[in-house]
Amino acid sequence: MLNVIADKLRMFQVRQKFGRQNEIAATDAVNREFARESFLDDLSGKTVAISAGSRGIANIAEIIKAIASNIRQRGGLPFIVPAMGSHGGGTAEGQVKVLANYGITEEYCGCEVRASMETVVVCDAAEGFPVYFDRLAFEADCVVVCGRIKPHTDFTGPIQSGLMKMMLIGLGKHDGAKVYHKAIKDHSFDTIVRSVAREVIERCHILCGVGIVENAYEETALIELIPPVEIESREEELLELATGIMPKLPFDRADLLIIDQIGKEISGAGMDTNIIGRKYYDHFPADSEFPKIKRIAIRGLTAATHGNATGIGMAEFCRTSVLDEMNAEVTRINCLTAGHVTAAMIPIDFESDREIIDQALNTVGFCDAKTAKVMWIRNTLHLSEVFCSEYYIDQARQRDDLDVVSDLKCLEFDQRHNLMEFA
Repeated sequence: MLNVIADKLRMFQVRQKFGRQNEIAATDAVNREFARESFLDDLSGKTVAISAGSRGIANIAEIIKAIASNIRQRGGLPFIVPAMGSHGGGTAEGQVKVLANYGITEEYCGCEVRASMETVVVCDAAEGFPVYFDRLAFEADCVVVCGRIKPHTDFTGPIQSGLMKMMLIGLGKHDGAKVYHKAIKDHSFDTIVRSVAREVIERCHILCGVGIVENAYEETALIELIPPVEIESREEELLELATGIMPKLPFDRADLLIIDQIGKEISGAGMDTNIIGRKYYDHFPADSEFPKIKRIAIRGLTAATHGNATGIGMAEFCRTSVLDEMNAEVTRINCLTAGHVTAAMIPIDFESDREIIDQALNTVGFCDAKTAKVMWIRNTLHLSEVFCSEYYIDQARQRDDLDVVSDLKCLEFDQRHNLMEFA
């Protein structure tokens, strides 16, 4: 017999107080970095490709525009290339559309966006596979690699998601992404990313890297221009900084985590596995991993993901409408290319949030409305405000890093039995 909990479940809102790395003005930071580096002074007549990826990076259009402006001031001829592996459906048109959604357009940035899925093979890596690189970027006189440095959703080690990976998979396009994800099955990610990135730095006219670090509020905290020979060592240092200031859920155990939206601009895995505690396994945490979440329920996809539901397979439940929003072909391409095939698998779906909550909580063991541990978030990027169930209220009131900003209140559902937002 179904234990009906949803109608009795009371929740409250908490505001997290993260250790704050102050936000900086993006354009000013880019300008300072270019002024600091004398080797960039004369780019007269040189074509310069600027990489732009598919992640939801704060102020990314402003940052790309400022890079292009500084290149022009030094006599260079900048243009933008999409650097996103197989994203955007694995087509040039789709990748241009992804950039446009972030505001990265020719009109705004003041330079062309040149997109192609064509690659060149620049050499063979020491491990015996070809090293691919975007043809348009390879034919430029110089390449500026721009990207955010942060923990990866799948890989561990001193190099994870950042400039090195951008040279590997982003600028390797679909051809490179397929090969490198296969190579990672036979070698460690650390081995492959270092091997390929070193070849790219040596052979592909890399002018510099522009590394971005964000604070726990998803604001720009640091922008640093890095000479090619220093990218590998400096990225390790910036990853340590990024890891230390990234956000987290307010509590490290839950029966159910409700997520309003997943999407590729939120995380490469749709939802950040570092946040949900599923970096090693899709449906449960490793012994040393936190938080420990028993069930995850997905309510929707972001508009910017264009139906790419990568990561949906890590959830146990979703609304039926999520499957209607999902572009199965695009999702499969992405997950097959990444070698994470289970990320495209379909959870159990129900028509309404009310059904999902009741069904999910009936699979976690004995609990009722007062003892059920439930958290509800917008997505894994925005964690400053979280809705939490009654079970957590006493703990929250005793924590200096949490502000309780609403009273306990029963969940409200609309006529279709879906959650209504808290006032």
